[in-house]
Amino acid sequence: MSLFELLRAENETDWLAYTRHEFVERLGDGTLPLPAFQDYLLQDYRFLLHFARANALAVYKSRDAAQIAQAADALATTITETSLHVRLAGRSGIEPDQLAAVPEKQATVAYTRYVLDTGMAGDLLELDVALAPCAIGYAEIGRELAPRLAEYPEHPYAEWIAEYAGEDFQAASRRAEEHLDHLAGGPLSEGRIAHLVEVFGTATRLEAEFWQQALV
Repeated sequence: MSLFELLRAENETDWLAYTRHEFVERLGDGTLPLPAFQDYLLQDYRFLLHFARANALAVYKSRDAAQIAQAADALATTITETSLHVRLAGRSGIEPDQLAAVPEKQATVAYTRYVLDTGMAGDLLELDVALAPCAIGYAEIGRELAPRLAEYPEHPYAEWIAEYAGEDFQAASRRAEEHLDHLAGGPLSEGRIAHLVEVFGTATRLEAEFWQQALV
C-alpha cells in the first residue's frame, strides 16, 4: 500500500464526501447551474495562485535535485490549471479583471492558508500531504467523470472534465503519489503516520467545503 493509499483509507468517509460531492456530481451530469460554476472558477483561480505559492515553497524546502524537479513540475501543473480557468472564465462571461479582483470567500481562505501554514511549520512531506487531496483528487474526479462525456455530446463542462481526465494531469497525479513514498523513505513511526493522516484529513474536508461554498 502506498502512503497515499493509506492516507485515503484512513480518511475514506471524508474522501468520498469530497470526490463525490454534490457539486462534482452535478458538474459531471451537466446539471450544475452556470452561476455556481462561475463562482467556483473565480474562487479556484485565487485558490490556485496560493497553491502555486505552496509548490514554490516545496521547491525551497527540497533537499536534492529530484525533489526540486518534482516541486517544479507540480508548480508548472498548477500554472497550467490557471490557464484553463482563464479560458473557461472568458467563455462563461467572466471578465479577466474579475479573476484577480474577486474577494476570497471563507472556504478559500481556510483551505489555502491551512496548506501554506502546514508547509511553513512542517517539512516537505507534510506540505506534500496537505497538497495531495487537490493534486491527486482532481485526477480521480476527472477519471470518474470522463465516461459521461460520451453520453452527453454537448456537455457544458466538457473542457473542465477533459482537462483533469487528460494524460498530462493524470501523469502529474501519479508522480505526486509516487513522490509521497519517496519522501517517506520507508516505514514511518505510528506518531508520524497519525499526524500525516490528520493533515490529509483536514485538507480533504476543506476540499469538500470549497465545493460547498459554490452551491450556497
